[in-house]
Parts: sequence; C-alpha cells; structure tokens
Amino acid sequence: LTSLVLILSLILVIIIYNSFLLVLQTVYPRRYSSLVEQYAQEYQINEAFLYAVIETESGFNKDAVSNVGAKGLTQIMPDTFKWLQSKTGEEYEEDDLFEPEISIKYGAFLLRYLLDEFDDPKTALAAYHAGIGRVNGWLHNPEYSTDGEKVSKIPFEDTDAYATKVLKTYEWYVKLYDLPEDMKYEY
Repeated sequence: LTSLVLILSLILVIIIYNSFLLVLQTVYPRRYSSLVEQYAQEYQINEAFLYAVIETESGFNKDAVSNVGAKGLTQIMPDTFKWLQSKTGEEYEEDDLFEPEISIKYGAFLLRYLLDEFDDPKTALAAYHAGIGRVNGWLHNPEYSTDGEKVSKIPFEDTDAYATKVLKTYEWYVKLYDLPEDMKYEY
C-alpha cells in the first residue's frame, strides 16, 4: 500500500508539473516561430530575446498600436521604421508594420543595431524603448552611467520597468523552451 501511495503521489506531481508548464507556455507563447527563428538567425539575435521583446511589446498582437503610435508585433515607431528602411534600402508603408514578417524582420534588425551600438542588452532595450538619443545622453551623465558604455540607472521609470520585464521574460523563454542563454546582463 505504501508503494502504491508513493507511485500515485509521484504521478500526481508529474501531472501538476506538466500542467504548470502548459500554463506557462500559454503565458509565454512562441507564435510566429518560423519568422522569429528566421530573423533571429539572420540578424544574429538570441531567439529567446526576440520572443521576449515581442511578448513584452505587443503580447503577440500583430495589430497592436501604442498610445504614442508604435505599431505591430515589435511596436516600431513610424519614424524609426523609415530610418531603418533607409539602412535596408527597402520601401514599405507605415501600416506594413502590421504584417508579422515585416514587424519581426525590422524589430530584429533594430535590436541587432542597438546591441552593436551599445553592447549591453539592458542599455539596448532602454534605447529600443526610449530612443537612441536619450540613451546616449544618459551614457554621458555619471548619474546614469558609471562607465559611459552602459546605463547603470535608467531615469525613466517606464523604460526601466520595460527593460527589466523583457530580461525576465527572456529568462522564462530560455527555461521553458530550452533555448540558448548566451546574453550577459544585469538588472
């Protein structure tokens, strides 16, 4: 009888654990996976990081529009989209950001650009959220950057919360889907 209770308890623990994983995978989905994988690879972005940005920015709602006018899955501002197109040589309309492939491609391109520019995921995320110009200003202010290369204190509460949320979401994607964890950062 003791062995039976032990076996049934173990089965129950396995069922609960698997149910918990299913719930978490619903909270942190991998929608548009072929596009995320394609553009993560093309722009050498960590796949979990790209998923985390999309989840945080739009919750995978391709029709999302922010209160400041950012559009699509990766919530790119129209002016930023035009600037990115000047770098790729492509021409799209602003509303093309609602197309998942275009939004994911340009979101990955922008993340790659920012990671190359700042060499620190949290600083790159701050630039994604608040703008490159603002972050460059913070880097020149010893109150916000101790080394002039990465932001040690983000002065905008919403940008700080955003960067932290993306990094925590990134960690969940790594754990839930056994994705590579190759990014170094501090909260």
